[in-house]
Amino acid sequence: MKKTVFILLIAAMLFWAVFDFVTAPEEAADTDSDTGLAIGQTAPDFELTTAQGETMRLSDYRGQKVFINFWATWCPPCRAEMPDMQKLYEQTDIEILAVNLTDTESSASKAAEFVEELGLTFPIPMDEESTVSDLYQVRAYPTSYMIDTQGRISYVAPGALNYDKMLQEVEKMD
Repeated sequence: MKKTVFILLIAAMLFWAVFDFVTAPEEAADTDSDTGLAIGQTAPDFELTTAQGETMRLSDYRGQKVFINFWATWCPPCRAEMPDMQKLYEQTDIEILAVNLTDTESSASKAAEFVEELGLTFPIPMDEESTVSDLYQVRAYPTSYMIDTQGRISYVAPGALNYDKMLQEVEKMD
């Protein structure tokens, strides 16, 4: 009996491996292979609206260094890194897009109150339906992506960053 179960398990794994191998090229052909979430790939474009009602797209920032940060007001590490992000924004030539995970907030006004409380001046796009956080496969809060002037991902940080690490990664970018 154990031998039969083992053989069936091996056969199922072999079938899955062949199926995955055969279907993978078709899926890859349907997408732009240069766009992705790995370092060196072009960051996926997105469009969101800020708390002030302005529509913005990542592609609008092509030619500039961009720091995308996914955060929520209820996240202690997110709250802790915001003052360092503001300092970085004021002292370097990087654009910061602090994408609020609005659908995880108790109310949309929480983010606006938080931004005012800390005096944040960089754009705060609102991800109201998690479309962008899903696109960027955000699983930890905060998560940050550094995008170079060519629109390529140069650094990914799942977790909080301090000012020195932020500055170090900005200085490495084109």
